[in-house]
Amino acid sequence: MGLGLLASRTLRSSSRIFHNNGPTTHFLRTITSTPDLNNADASAAAVQQPDLPPRTPVGGARVHFPNPEDAIEVFVDGYPVKIPKGMTVLQACEVAGVDIPRFCYHSRLSIAGNCRMCLVEVEKSPKPVASCAMPALPGMKIKTDTPIAKKAREGVMEFLLMNHPLDCPICDQGGECDLQDQSMAFGSDRGRFTEMKRSVVDKNLGPLVKTVMTRCIQCTRCVRFASEVAGVEDLGMLGRGSGEEIGTYVEKLMTSELSGNVIDICPVGALTSKPFAFKARNWELKGTESIDVTDAVGSNIRIDSRGPEVMRVVPRLNEDINEEWISDKTRFFYDGLKRQRLNDPMIRGPDGRFKAVTWRDALAIVAEVMHQIKPEEIVGVAGKLSDAESMMALKDLLNKMGSNNIFCEGNGMHPNADLRSGYIMNTGISGLEKADAFLLVGTQPRVEAAMVNARIRKTVKATNAKVGYVGPAADFNYDHQHLGTDPKTLVEIAEGRHPFSSALKNAKNPVIIVGAGVFERDDKDAVFAAVETIGKNNNVVRPDWNGLNVLLLNGAQAAALDLGLVPESDKCIESAKFVYLMGADDVSLDKLPDDAFVVYQGHHGDRGVYRANVILPASAFTEKEGIYENTEGCAQITLPAVPTVGDARDDWKIIRALSEVAGVGLPYDSLGAIRSRIRTVAPNLLELDERQPATFSTSLRPEVSQKVSETPFTPAVENFYMTDAITRASKIMAQCSALLRK
Repeated sequence: MGLGLLASRTLRSSSRIFHNNGPTTHFLRTITSTPDLNNADASAAAVQQPDLPPRTPVGGARVHFPNPEDAIEVFVDGYPVKIPKGMTVLQACEVAGVDIPRFCYHSRLSIAGNCRMCLVEVEKSPKPVASCAMPALPGMKIKTDTPIAKKAREGVMEFLLMNHPLDCPICDQGGECDLQDQSMAFGSDRGRFTEMKRSVVDKNLGPLVKTVMTRCIQCTRCVRFASEVAGVEDLGMLGRGSGEEIGTYVEKLMTSELSGNVIDICPVGALTSKPFAFKARNWELKGTESIDVTDAVGSNIRIDSRGPEVMRVVPRLNEDINEEWISDKTRFFYDGLKRQRLNDPMIRGPDGRFKAVTWRDALAIVAEVMHQIKPEEIVGVAGKLSDAESMMALKDLLNKMGSNNIFCEGNGMHPNADLRSGYIMNTGISGLEKADAFLLVGTQPRVEAAMVNARIRKTVKATNAKVGYVGPAADFNYDHQHLGTDPKTLVEIAEGRHPFSSALKNAKNPVIIVGAGVFERDDKDAVFAAVETIGKNNNVVRPDWNGLNVLLLNGAQAAALDLGLVPESDKCIESAKFVYLMGADDVSLDKLPDDAFVVYQGHHGDRGVYRANVILPASAFTEKEGIYENTEGCAQITLPAVPTVGDARDDWKIIRALSEVAGVGLPYDSLGAIRSRIRTVAPNLLELDERQPATFSTSLRPEVSQKVSETPFTPAVENFYMTDAITRASKIMAQCSALLRK
């Protein structure tokens, strides 16, 4: 029984005892006592301890002070925090170790402030404030745990759940849903809404993103991602009031190469993965931290598997490489891992058909043929997806057989592997954000390396950096100047006769990015010489800045050049009698003699199989441990997520076994031993997760007398969704490819 009720009853009873006959008026007043609301300061002061223990920031948040004089102090629940000027209240709370609930706020997107879930109480403010949009001011006293803040969040959650369907049992977001977590932590135990819930028509965004728009809470994260990061204005907010919904302005598909990231940032089950729909719950999956090798960026990923099958691929945070985004090819290629796989060793019979044999028989035949052929007629080709260990083993095997004709597809027959700065991205992927002028030479980053393109777009959007492009007509998602289609334009810029020369000259940190497609040109030395002249004339390379970059195409290219996979003869394929293809499917074998013996070692029955005499099944990158070096020279490691298929083996183990059968045994039996061998050739490959910059600049190269040709640059990637054996086997990538061609 409350004090107010007791007081009113006492007043009523006393009035009956002491009444008189004359007219009297009784003033009844109910007294309520709420000390936690009326005297919040006193209660906060009582709770505050003189020496508070240090708190751990949320998610390992770190504070960087560009200027120490700009530091301000605020108080979060009585705990003092020093933060830079310009930070929001929400960020200050994160530094203080207090996790504020939010739906619309995302650290990489602009502030919208429309979900109101992040309400906190600020001293001297008449009502709760949205912490994501409120800048923190010196001396501000922020209270995140008061009854007012709790009641405000409860009210917001009640409104959000008012029209939200109870789809949790059939929703793919179940178990990793922000709305579930926050309604449990901050919501009420009941709702007061009894009317009919509204429903919204689902939108068709293509084969990758599944929509159930009735679940949408209008946080606009997907709209802001599409326009700010992906650079496509495909999504928007339509209607007003209860008729408000997110959709495409006209009936169209989402065309971005980064569209799958809206699945990760959607806080509810409105946008989910279409290929993964109804396949598994997240608590059934085993997560394995690994690296993507479908391009040369080396995006950090987590492979979620159940039993022997890869169920989905999601990004991992790496600020230096992919931030927290991945391309659609990286996210959805995984179904290609279970199609067209090679299970058993096979030999082509006299009738042209393959028959399965044992490993002993297959290796014996390969070893016998190798000994019958002259060493200079033996050629080895490493594929796009080869790891450093297997390339080292293949090179050692061929060297022991007396041949040095080994190369990696994509690097061309005459790669300049002497100076490391001539084939890596010297600026680094994150270093591109410091640039204020870009010159793209024969490269289309949007299809060659989507995450590098996202960095360039981020820089252009933030600093209005100028972008010049030399190459075939291409679709960019930021402002650029198309300077020309052939290398003659580079000569004009080098001589200062082109209008874009002044933009490079006036830039503080200019960047030149050369596409790896240039490696296949006959005049590549002249092109690189012209680019280096531009670099010298415009201060692109200096002690504190190296803006001369090469953007590679494949995950194996950088490690292959580091390990010295350079053929002795550029006509080695034409004179070869024995060719060892280690996952190489895109190398041209048109000039190969008809009587040549071809061994194909790989994981998919792709293009290389059609010409093969012997097939040796290998494991894919999701099934083995291997080192890959990305385009900026950072070595990273893949880890096995699922078991190998059939009788397949790791690449280096197959080569080691073949060397034993051939009588030229290699001196290593384990990954540790083979990495010790790599340390003697390219020690930078063992410095994992650290970018190793080049020691010498390209200025040490000898003078080139070759002249540039007038042949225009050609696109290095014809189809973004199908670039290697795994993506070509993927049904999802085939659907995307069909839509791309429409």
